[in-house]
Amino acid sequence: SAMLPGNNDDYIMLADNACDYENIYETSDKAEETSKKESVPVKDTDEVTTPALGEADTGSDTDTAVQNVIQRKEITGTVYNKTELSDYGFVHNHFYTITSITELTESILRPDDFINRNLAIDKSSRQPQILIFHTHSQEGFVDTVEGDTSTTIVGVGDYLTDILTNTYGYNVYHDTSVYDYVDGKLDRSKAYTYAEENVAKILEENPSIEVVIDLHRDGVPDTTRLVTEENGVTMSKVMFFNGISYSKAKGDIGYLYNANRDDNLAMSLQMYLLGEAYYPGLLRNIYINAYRYCLHMKGRSMLIEAGAQTNTSTEVKNAMIPVADMLDRLLRGEKAYTQ
Repeated sequence: SAMLPGNNDDYIMLADNACDYENIYETSDKAEETSKKESVPVKDTDEVTTPALGEADTGSDTDTAVQNVIQRKEITGTVYNKTELSDYGFVHNHFYTITSITELTESILRPDDFINRNLAIDKSSRQPQILIFHTHSQEGFVDTVEGDTSTTIVGVGDYLTDILTNTYGYNVYHDTSVYDYVDGKLDRSKAYTYAEENVAKILEENPSIEVVIDLHRDGVPDTTRLVTEENGVTMSKVMFFNGISYSKAKGDIGYLYNANRDDNLAMSLQMYLLGEAYYPGLLRNIYINAYRYCLHMKGRSMLIEAGAQTNTSTEVKNAMIPVADMLDRLLRGEKAYTQ
């Protein structure tokens, strides 16, 4: 299979193959819109001398790596109060990057409702609880090796699965199916359609699954490098991504209806607040686009953009350590705000 570490992806264009781009698509690239705020100077990968935690594959090694990064359980970042988080304007302006073809209206974004939703699950189940998949399985990084999936976004998913399973005790189903490589070549025109079909089948066969994560890496200009540091460990930045089935031109996109949109938005907002509290500097703004992606099949669904093609696979794997911690906190019912 082909893995393209330098491929700049435009998820606006490739979101749902049935979209009417003539009427609702504008030439606004997600990477260009977000990179202005998030860019840091590109450094040679040789300059990164921090531990390669992402290379740990066994349960015991993973647990040690996790503890090396998450040595403290106290809050070191920003905790917002409920008054601020009940203010639509404050939340809209501080936490989101919104593509020009859509609007995060007051009727869609209801932060006072979203921060109070209970998204906890029962951890005692012995059946699969979390599904991780990759609509774009061929996404790679600067150090991706042809034919070695451990150096692609699939390998990042393996590492996140390992942490959630061996450190936090969840039962995780990692779907490594390929949806974006057809007839021997990269083809993303129907990737979300193919992914939706198989994910629906997985969920039907595993009704115990309550959390669905579509794990990607972003596509950014080659001069952009999304990195941060946690306890001396270099890792990629992370972005949560919501499709809201709403465009400025047409309003609600009926054929992309998402009955779970409110829970999707609540999950990304609660995760973002946990990240701001425990891992300041890790998260980019939540990105909002007009379409649906594969977020409609479960309320607790997330599309996560971990790093970009300019990161190393190790940097992105390292970022899965705080992501797993934040997800566990969310699924245990922790809330990161004050009264």
